[in-house]
Amino acid sequence: MFTIEIFGTWFAVFLTLAIFSYLYDDNPFYKAAEYIFVGVSAGYWTVTFFWTQVQPNLFGRLWPSLETVNADSIFIKLWYGIYNIFGIFLTGIFPRGGIVGHPEIRFIYIIPLILGIFMLLRLVPSVGWLARWALAYIVGMAAGLRFYGFLNSDIMNQIKATVVDFSGSWVGILNGVIIIIGTLTGLLYFFFSREQTGVLGKLSKVGIYFLMISFGASFGFAVMGRISLLIGRFNDLIEFSSSSHNYATFWLLAIMIIVLSAWAFQKKSESGEEVTN
Repeated sequence: MFTIEIFGTWFAVFLTLAIFSYLYDDNPFYKAAEYIFVGVSAGYWTVTFFWTQVQPNLFGRLWPSLETVNADSIFIKLWYGIYNIFGIFLTGIFPRGGIVGHPEIRFIYIIPLILGIFMLLRLVPSVGWLARWALAYIVGMAAGLRFYGFLNSDIMNQIKATVVDFSGSWVGILNGVIIIIGTLTGLLYFFFSREQTGVLGKLSKVGIYFLMISFGASFGFAVMGRISLLIGRFNDLIEFSSSSHNYATFWLLAIMIIVLSAWAFQKKSESGEEVTN
């Protein structure tokens, strides 16, 4: 008997095997799984971002609940008249009486609203150039915020970490000395104003060793994470191969092998005909 749960397990098995099929060749199963994954992910994050950020933090600040707003002025009544027009067509996004969550109207949020509309105008070729204003704002703002964050995390904290506390244990002192040597030699490796020969070249080589250790540790950590995901998928394939899931793994594996064999045979035949012609 096929239920929603059984269908979900079969679909999960299909996607897993379809991705694994790339080990054989770039085939239609892999392309289908890739397109489904990208499409579903984009749709999910778009909907999630809209209902957790745009609707409450943008529209909610422009049209907060009327219970917290003094609506005696004509301007405010006209402003909420626009909101009511939107509410006729989009009741879920613009509920009656305003959006609960913020105590007052923040008209400054009209600017991000306009920039968001500019981003959507990228789909209209005749006025798509307006999207550059929004992109310029996003890139500039992100660069400034990222610079401040990296300044604190990668520079200031690194400088603090190179300070050796000689009043601590010998293990802490040794770690501090290693951090100082690794930081200074790593910086010397990227010092290109002078040819890296002599003492500078030897110190730079020490910096290379520290960099390779760092990169290797980061890569190993990433591989460990991927291996844990792989183990999880294998466990699911084993679990879904039981009778309680209608032997989903076995059936789908057999079907995919048959289809891929026919696909490979057809592909080989077509390539042979092209060579003959």
